[in-house]
Amino acid sequence: MIYKNICRIAKEKGMSINHLEKIAGISRGSICKWGSADENNKVEPGIWKLEKVAKILDVSVEQLIEKTIS
Repeated sequence: MIYKNICRIAKEKGMSINHLEKIAGISRGSICKWGSADENNKVEPGIWKLEKVAKILDVSVEQLIEKTIS
């Protein structure tokens, strides 16, 4: 959910996940792990990382973590 939201918002803003990670100072591939389909390897991001990503994308942390209803 978090990963999908970040991907959608980043795409809307014309930014790649790799570029976002670089700007945020997050190690490469970290954001991908936030959305891992494999629950055993899924990583929950720290609040400071979410705040940094939200600021870069100019959205709220709530928008990154909100569950969308299909």
